[in-house]
Amino acid sequence: MGRTELHRGRQGGISLVGLIVVLAIVGFVGVLGLKIVPTYVEYRAISNGIKLAKAGGNTVREIQAAFDKNASATYIETITGKDLVIGAENGEIQVSFAYEKKIPLVGPASLLIDYSGSTAQPGSAGPKPRE
Repeated sequence: MGRTELHRGRQGGISLVGLIVVLAIVGFVGVLGLKIVPTYVEYRAISNGIKLAKAGGNTVREIQAAFDKNASATYIETITGKDLVIGAENGEIQVSFAYEKKIPLVGPASLLIDYSGSTAQPGSAGPKPRE
């Protein structure tokens, strides 16, 4: 067997169709990421905003006003101070929120993400709304 006969076996690699499929999947994941990341960034801004609002007020109205002031500075458009659930838990004021974000994908298909957060410690039941 000569040297040239050893290299005549089938060469491995990706076919054109395989490359197109891989690029389509990478493109879809990339577009999906570009649509999801801004909603997650806003969610993080809201989570930080409720912590600042809790520190900035002692009444429901003060907390709502503090959140709205922070929201306008950080470009939060999904919720306002009136959408917050403000209540007491173990004698301490807690602030929480919950909302859905619908992201259109293709045609009638869309992605629905539920966001929620609270200033309460993890594992607690959450605040009981003040009357």
